[in-house]
Amino acid sequence: METIRCTVEGVTFYNSDNDYAVVRVKTEPHGISHIVVGILSKFCPGVRLEVEGVFHNDPRYGEQFAASAWREIMPVNVRGIERYLASGYIKGIGRATAKAIVKRFGRDTIDILDNDIDRLAEVPGLGKTRIKAVREGWGARKAEREIFIGLQGYGISSSYASKIYRIYGRDAMSAVKDNPYRLADDIDGIGFKTADAIASGMGYGVNDSRRIGAGVLFTLRRYADDGHVFAPFEALVADTAALLGVAGQEVAEAVTSLAVDKKVVMEDTAVYLPMYWYAERGAARRMLDIMGSRCKPAKLSSPGHAPEGLVYDKVQLEAIDKAVESKVMVLTGGPGTGKTTAVKGIIAAFKARKMKILLAAPTGRAAKRMSEATGMEARTIHRLLEYNPTGGFGRDAENPLDGDALIVDECSMIDILLFYSLLKAVPQHMRVIMVGDIDQLPSVGAGNVLRDVIASGKVPVVRLTHIFRQAMTSRIVTNAHAINAGQQPDLSNGLDSDFFFISVPDTDIAATIVDLVGGRLPGAYHIQAKEIQVLTPMCKGEIGASALNDALRQAVNPRGNELRRGDAVYRVGDKVMQVKNNYDKNIFNGDIGFIDAIDASREKLEVRYDNRIVEYTYSELDELMAAYAITIHKSQGSEFPIVVIPVTMKHFVMLQRNLIYTAVTRAKQVCVMVGDRRALAYAVDNQRISSRNTRLANRLAAENN
Repeated sequence: METIRCTVEGVTFYNSDNDYAVVRVKTEPHGISHIVVGILSKFCPGVRLEVEGVFHNDPRYGEQFAASAWREIMPVNVRGIERYLASGYIKGIGRATAKAIVKRFGRDTIDILDNDIDRLAEVPGLGKTRIKAVREGWGARKAEREIFIGLQGYGISSSYASKIYRIYGRDAMSAVKDNPYRLADDIDGIGFKTADAIASGMGYGVNDSRRIGAGVLFTLRRYADDGHVFAPFEALVADTAALLGVAGQEVAEAVTSLAVDKKVVMEDTAVYLPMYWYAERGAARRMLDIMGSRCKPAKLSSPGHAPEGLVYDKVQLEAIDKAVESKVMVLTGGPGTGKTTAVKGIIAAFKARKMKILLAAPTGRAAKRMSEATGMEARTIHRLLEYNPTGGFGRDAENPLDGDALIVDECSMIDILLFYSLLKAVPQHMRVIMVGDIDQLPSVGAGNVLRDVIASGKVPVVRLTHIFRQAMTSRIVTNAHAINAGQQPDLSNGLDSDFFFISVPDTDIAATIVDLVGGRLPGAYHIQAKEIQVLTPMCKGEIGASALNDALRQAVNPRGNELRRGDAVYRVGDKVMQVKNNYDKNIFNGDIGFIDAIDASREKLEVRYDNRIVEYTYSELDELMAAYAITIHKSQGSEFPIVVIPVTMKHFVMLQRNLIYTAVTRAKQVCVMVGDRRALAYAVDNQRISSRNTRLANRLAAENN
C-alpha cells in the first residue's frame, strides 16, 4: 500500500450511484501526471488529496493508481486557494467571487471562511445575496469535510463515508452515532459485520440492545435470502445468539421488543419481517377472494377445436376443461409431457368464448419462449403490472388488469412478494391459470409459491405425467424424468444419443469444457459456440461461472476492442447477460445478448439482443455479466440448443436432485455432463429439496380464512 499526495487536474468519469471515479491528477512534489481510479467523491480541478492505494498496470489504459482511501488537503498558498474556490466545488462561489475573496484575505482565506465568515462583508462588491450563497455553500462543504474526518475516525473508509454523507447529509454523524447498525440497512456495501465493527470502534458493548436488535433483523434477512418467508422463533434466537456471542434470553427479549416496535411480526412460533408477513397473508386472502367470486359470463362462439391439428390426450383435455370451469387452476408437469400443447388448448378454449387473454412469465426469456410457443404476446410479470423503479407497480387493486383470463408460465420461479403484487392486480372476474414444473428449483426470492398452492388442496391441479412418444426418443427427456424419480440416468452415451457424460478428473473439467465449447461441439453439430450454454452450480471456484467465463472468452473470443470496469472486461463479441430489470431499456434480468460495438473514448458499448441494439454507459455496466457460463439458478425459465454441465464433488453443498434436474431440462437438443459420475450419483440420491419456512399452504387451506 502506498500513499501519494496530488492535485486534481480533471475528472474523466464519475458515477454518482456508487461514487466510482476516474480522476487525472498531478502528484506532489514532482508534478507527474497519473490516473487515479476507485470509489471517490466528485472532485473538481485544484483539489489536493492524500490517497492510499496501489499502482497497477491496466492492459488497456496503462499505469493507474487504484485508490482504497483518500482525504482532502486544504490548499495553503494564495494561488491554490483561489483555484480551489473557483473550481465549482463549492456552491455559490465562482471565479470572480473567488478572486475577490482571496484578494482581500490572502493566505488567511480558509481560516476566515471556517471561523469568521461574517468578514465576507469586507470584500468589495460582495452583496448580501452573494454572501448568503457563499455562506451556505462553504457551510455545506465544511460540514462534509468534518463529517468525513469524524467518520474516518470511527474506522469508516472514505468511500463509505462518501455514501453515508450522500444518504444522511449533515445529519450523518448523529445518525451513525445514534445507531451505526442502521448502516447495514441504508448503505449499499455495508453489511451487518461491517456495521458491527464500526459500532465496536465507537464503544458499543457486546450486549447493547441496539446490537442485538440489529443482529435479529440481520439473521431474519439471511433466512429470507435462503428462501424462507419466516424464521421459527427458537431457531432465530439460537442463530442470532451464536452470531453475536450473547445469551439466548437476551435475543428472545430483543425479538419481543422488535415486535412491539412493529419491526418484526410474531405469529405464534413464527417470526416474520413485516413485508413477508403482509405478502403471504395478503396473497392467501386475495387468492381465496378470487376463487370465491364469479366469472364474467362468457358465451361459446365456436366449438373450440384443437388448433393446428393438435390432438389432446385424456389428461390434457382434463386440463382444458378445468381451466374453463375454474377461477384458479394449476397445470404442472415435466419435460415432454405436453404442457405447451395443453396451454394452447386452454387458449383455444378461451378464444372460443371471446375472452381477453393475458400471458405472462417471471423473466424476459421465459416470456419470449411463451410468445414463440403460443403465437401471442407474453410479457414479464413486472411489465404486465407496469412497474417502474420510482413509482412501483402501476397495476394494483385500484387499477387492475384488463382481461378475462391470465395464464402465467414458469410459476415455480415466482416468490411470495411478486405473487402478492400480481394477485392484487387481478380483478375478481378473471381466471388465473398457473403453469410450471414443481420439481424444478424454487424461486430465488423467499417463498415456495407453486408448491404451496398445490399443497393447500384448495386449487384444482392437473399434473401431466405421460411422456409422449416423440419425447421418449430423447434421452434428455427420459434421463430428466429418471433423475426426478431418484433413478440414475442412462450414461451409456452412443452416437445416436442426445445425452452424454464425459468422465474426467476434477483437474481436467475446465479444460474439457473449453475444448467442447471451443471446437468439438460446434464441429459435431454445426452450431456456433455462442449457442452453447455452460451451466454450473456455483459462481466461485475454479469450475465456477466466473473462472469458466474467463477461460471460455479466451477460447471463443480471444481478441477484440475492450472496455474495462474494475476487474470486469467487456469485449466486442462477448456473450453477456442482463442481471437487473431495466424498464427504460426494455431489457430484463436473464436476457442474453452479444456485445456489438464498444466506444472506449465515450465509455459506451452496444449489446445486440436478437435484432435489437441496446446502448450502455460506463455507469450501467454493472447490469451486465459475462454469460459463456452461468449458474443453474440463473438459467431458470430459459432453454438452450446445447447445454454443458460440470459435475464435481467440489460443488458438494449444491449437489441436489432438483438442481441437476433443472440443469438437464434447460437443454433442447444436446446435454453434455463433464466430471465425476459419483458426484452425479450423489446429487440424484440427494432429495434434500430445500424445505422452506412458509405458511401459504396453511393459510389457503384454513377453513376460516
